[in-house]
Amino acid sequence: MLDSSTPEALPLAGLRVLDFSQFLAGPSCALRLADLGADVVKVERPDGGDLCRGLVLADQTFEGDSALFHTINRRKRSFAADLKAPADLARVKALIAGADVMIHNFRPGVMERIGLDAASAMALNPRLVYAAVTGYGEEGPWRDKPGQDLLVQSLSGLAWLGGDAHADGSGPPVPAGVSMIDVITGAHLVQGILAALLRRGVTGRGGRVDVSLLESALDLQFEPFTAFLNGDGSQPARTAENHASVHGAAPYGIYRTRDGFMAVAMTPMDRLAQLIGSDALAALAADRGGWFRNRDALKQQLQQDLLAQDSAHWLAILEPAGVWSADVLRWPQLTAHPAFAALGMTQTIRSASGATMQTTRCPIRIDGRRLYSAQGAPRLGADTEAIAREYGLPSSPSSSLAP
Repeated sequence: MLDSSTPEALPLAGLRVLDFSQFLAGPSCALRLADLGADVVKVERPDGGDLCRGLVLADQTFEGDSALFHTINRRKRSFAADLKAPADLARVKALIAGADVMIHNFRPGVMERIGLDAASAMALNPRLVYAAVTGYGEEGPWRDKPGQDLLVQSLSGLAWLGGDAHADGSGPPVPAGVSMIDVITGAHLVQGILAALLRRGVTGRGGRVDVSLLESALDLQFEPFTAFLNGDGSQPARTAENHASVHGAAPYGIYRTRDGFMAVAMTPMDRLAQLIGSDALAALAADRGGWFRNRDALKQQLQQDLLAQDSAHWLAILEPAGVWSADVLRWPQLTAHPAFAALGMTQTIRSASGATMQTTRCPIRIDGRRLYSAQGAPRLGADTEAIAREYGLPSSPSSSLAP
């Protein structure tokens, strides 16, 4: 097991990262760098810090902040600074001069007004990798719109892809149940940062990495969006039954069984009809060229057939036959399953006071080992003076909230 007590074992040990970002996309990128061994310093305003500290989900708090904040900011240190105060700004510029990576997700124009835009920061430190997240890019009519996951799912067409069309075509858009655009954007930013660091290792030159929620949302949709771009320009039709893909042929979807639900992915419809013993489905599936064109009728018949038995009955037939199928689990079922236990996907993090909470671990393995860390998220400003001493900065009581 790798944890915070063995940083030398991690590939990014020794890397200094300044995280100016808030909420999820930028902090999730910084979290992954921290998981991989980087020393991530979270630069926060003294009055309240990252707004995510107050973003409480499911009424869950931990050590006075939202549990979400602790999940996305574990293994970081906190440096409190008011970027509008000249003395604090000078201290932050000194941090930038000694950093390897700088991350922010302010709206376009904010860092320019502060004097911490890419050109200014890289003038202080030519080896710096300057990484920025925006909602919709630096240009265009949407540049100043709020960059928020649900809004971007809606604007990008992703929310429209979810949900069934219903028989009359009136099915509503259905967004994802998680902040998937924030997370994928953070992952894209990690990729760009690591690529820029590799180049720096060869050339000695830093660089700028930019990602946006909208671009990541479109990239996430590359399969159906590419089909749209190469089609006739019309909006692809969602299926009226068991929707899972706008371009997927039957049987691709999730179906109700006698005791729950099950998923059936890509498989020949005639073979599926034979395995479940449905003459009616076999008759519809005889037109092999119509598995996409006639997918609503095929799915309706398959749904009727699968209601006759429990999920376990069907899976006992389909899985040994090589049909890609699966149970649809809820979290209590998932976490009770031996397959979940085998992953070791959860960990306990601990605050400075010794309080503990459960969360997920880094999903990456290094040299065959899982990455765990018990170090929780920092209290606001808790590391300001320690970091100042490391960088040789003068003490600034006004920006330190450490006890």
